[in-house]
Amino acid sequence: MQTLPKERRYETLSYLPPLTDQQIVKQVQYLLDQGFIPAVEFEKDPQPKDHHWTLWKLPLFNASSAQEVLNEVRECKAQYSDSYIRVIGFDNIKQCQTMSFIVYKPNSTRF
Repeated sequence: MQTLPKERRYETLSYLPPLTDQQIVKQVQYLLDQGFIPAVEFEKDPQPKDHHWTLWKLPLFNASSAQEVLNEVRECKAQYSDSYIRVIGFDNIKQCQTMSFIVYKPNSTRF
């Protein structure tokens, strides 16, 4: 039986292997299809109890494609390559965060 390596886990999708660009685009497209507002957050050393990370720019209120969000993730990674980066979705009707997933972990070979 194989076990998971010893490392902190953050979001539901963090138990999966790192997401490819195509998988990230599909998740972001689902977020947009549901009418959620995407945003990018980053944190250098997140703790499991940390619910609020640092927001990268403002939420992408006018984002119409997943590629726009992916471009923001790339910009964030270029400036904060030593930080974890996640995409979150806000529901403007319920006034809450409805989903989030990590798209970049420092010291990983992907992205």
